[in-house]
Amino acid sequence: MTDTASLTSAAPMLEDCRLVELRDYLMQPRGRDVLVELFDREFVETQEAVGMRVIAQFVDLDRPDRFVWLRGFADMASRRAGLAAFYGGPAWAAHRSAANTTMIDSSDVRLLRPSRTAWAPASPAEPRARPDAPATPSRSLWHLDLCVLRRPADARLRRRFDQEVLPVLAAHGAAPRAVFETEPAENDFPQLPVRTDAPVFAWLTRHADEASAQRADRSLAADRRWTGQVLAGLLDGAVEVRRRRLRPTDRSLLR
Repeated sequence: MTDTASLTSAAPMLEDCRLVELRDYLMQPRGRDVLVELFDREFVETQEAVGMRVIAQFVDLDRPDRFVWLRGFADMASRRAGLAAFYGGPAWAAHRSAANTTMIDSSDVRLLRPSRTAWAPASPAEPRARPDAPATPSRSLWHLDLCVLRRPADARLRRRFDQEVLPVLAAHGAAPRAVFETEPAENDFPQLPVRTDAPVFAWLTRHADEASAQRADRSLAADRRWTGQVLAGLLDGAVEVRRRRLRPTDRSLLR
């Protein structure tokens, strides 16, 4: 049996992923389940063996035609090398057609970075489930809150988020597991385009289950400081804020 640990040792730990791709795919009818099964079986260890970390795979609970996943890199150079190795390698050649037939559009991709080093996602204590392990569906619910900004995130926005937003979120059971902003470096792997239409600022939050997420939302909504001051200040520099309610696939590292 293949030692999956040896296959993934080339990939950076989550704390060392200085770049993250947020990939949001529009799927064919009934195509999402097909891609999830194929992805979890064929595209995890094969990407990590060439230096890229598959951080998380999610299904969108409100958009049944969407598959959302995150892929991490140590830096731009390792991103370019890893993408070239994977998309020029045997796993993608063998399964490319099957994967592509499940999708309508795979171009909604943002290149991000942890907004501060301490805001990078943390590697979980438990390893990812093995490919041959029995399915263990997750009950956790993840919120991805994505602010589309009028201008790139700056020190003022980071400071406001750190001093005003994070304490309130934490007090109501909604402390983020990671905070990201747009990476301004030019995409040097043009075969896979990334969006450059607007900068974003985003945070990823884990709840134990849907009930926990609802309790946190109700608690925040009842906090007048949050609704009247903190949230308004955060939205001051945003065009809009979008929330994605996400559930991890069986082999997502973030669960």
